[in-house]
Amino acid sequence: MINSVLGIVFHAVGGFAAGSFYLPIKKIKKWSWESGWLVNGFFAWLIIPWLVSVLTVPETITILSKTEFSTLFWTYFFGVLWGIGGLTFGMTMRYLGMSLGMALALGLTATFGTLIPPIYEGKFNDLVNTTSGQIVLSGISICLIGIVICGRAGILKDKELPTEEKQKGVKEFNLKKGIIVAIFAGVLSACFAFGIVAGSSISELAIEYNAPLLWQNGPVFIVILAGGFTSNFIWCFFLNIKNKSFKDYHNTSTPLKINYLFAAIAGTTWYCQFMFYGMGTTQMSEHDFASWTLHMAFIIIFSTMWGLITKEWKGVSKKIIWILSIGLIVLIASTVIIGIGNQLASPK
Repeated sequence: MINSVLGIVFHAVGGFAAGSFYLPIKKIKKWSWESGWLVNGFFAWLIIPWLVSVLTVPETITILSKTEFSTLFWTYFFGVLWGIGGLTFGMTMRYLGMSLGMALALGLTATFGTLIPPIYEGKFNDLVNTTSGQIVLSGISICLIGIVICGRAGILKDKELPTEEKQKGVKEFNLKKGIIVAIFAGVLSACFAFGIVAGSSISELAIEYNAPLLWQNGPVFIVILAGGFTSNFIWCFFLNIKNKSFKDYHNTSTPLKINYLFAAIAGTTWYCQFMFYGMGTTQMSEHDFASWTLHMAFIIIFSTMWGLITKEWKGVSKKIIWILSIGLIVLIASTVIIGIGNQLASPK
């Protein structure tokens, strides 16, 4: 049974996971960035996706073996592009912090990832001509406005705080580098949504093999994330060579057990975002394309919350906090509107 409210709850949990995964990475000590990111990636893009899919869809290997090569290729290809976006996404957090970085990168990701799939599938006109579709599109527009407002608050924060204060929350703060990386990350990160569309026949095959509706996307994620792991592995391996940081993985002068533990927690938390995202899409009726916007909105809401808790916004004026609060309220309102539109489209 389709339940849009349940779908929104799943997206909220996924957004919380995505908005929280970078916290454990910040706990990794005396390792280069690439070492921590790669170990995190082994869990996020390989180990946990396979584990979850095999446990929830026992026929995962059979399903993938029976999938056409072209489907696997394009799903994997979009995963590679998304992986590049995800790689630079991590750098966005590095240079801008969780709140400003998330708002800038996810604004572009939400726009491209939400609107291009229905346009590609020829469904956009249907959305414009139905009441439920119009409401969902309105909710998406409001969500993008909320993202812009949150981004504006982050930019005002940058202008207001001295460099020393900004670097208390973000040690490598660099606005120019951060904006360039955020734009790159935002566009390419939308390729995850394209990968899901390209791999739709995989999830359909999973249903044929009696996969539960909630878990039908597990095998699709395996292929997309394999592509993501490929691009991230190549870049991190290159940096390991360039920076001579291979020693990180076995250097006993660093807290090895703690670093591996936090990298594993980060990777597992990271995968949970798409596990719940996949569950949420199964509950969003014919407007499941809006899932991407909901996912982005909740990530910004929770990452901003963590930004406040970790004092990235400490010292800013009340005016900026008010702007940030308005942005978050607008984002929350957009999720309600999208939910109403989906509920109208749900079969009775």
